Amino acid sequence: MPAARSVRAVAALLGPAALLVSACGASTSTAPSTPSTPSTAATSSSPAATPTPTASASATPTPTASVSTAGFNSCSVVTQAQAAAALGTSVTAGVPGTATVEGGKACVFYGPASPAPHDPNVAQPDSVRVVVVKGSDATTWFHDYRSKVAAVSEAGLGSQAYWDGDASLSVLTSDGSYLRVAVAPAGAAPSLAAEKQLATAILPAL
Repeated sequence: MPAARSVRAVAALLGPAALLVSACGASTSTAPSTPSTPSTAATSSSPAATPTPTASASATPTPTASVSTAGFNSCSVVTQAQAAAALGTSVTAGVPGTATVEGGKACVFYGPASPAPHDPNVAQPDSVRVVVVKGSDATTWFHDYRSKVAAVSEAGLGSQAYWDGDASLSVLTSDGSYLRVAVAPAGAAPSLAAEKQLATAILPAL
């Protein structure tokens, strides 16, 4: 019976391997799936991030110079002779300066009694300041300044005009340009009559 003993010997050798294979197959097919682990973001106990505050939609916008205004040169609409006639004395050539009230660029002329150093960014005695604002913001600036002063309406200049009760004359033209002139003689109060004279001379150039 040598053949029978050989078969039993092979079966004895294969038996553990077969059981191992069977056990592996069972673990592969029947092992329960591992439940997914919640993400750290979902289970974190830290408070939610606070969103960055944004500007309120109802905030009052600050008038800004329009693109066309930013490149405009107020000295192109007023001559040295016109400024001298308004001030009643000789003046320097016009120099550009910042016009914070109107949101544009000023053209400033100085008389012989104007104190040195000259600063075209601030008002000084014995000087003439001319500002022309063009573009979509001109009307905004015109009314913005009007709301801050004791404005006195003036007839016969542009579509609207007012004196600020102290130092300057503002004019809004029919095409929406804003002209503001200030004539400040040395040792004297600003002259509304001189400002009207100068505004009348400048308006045809706008």
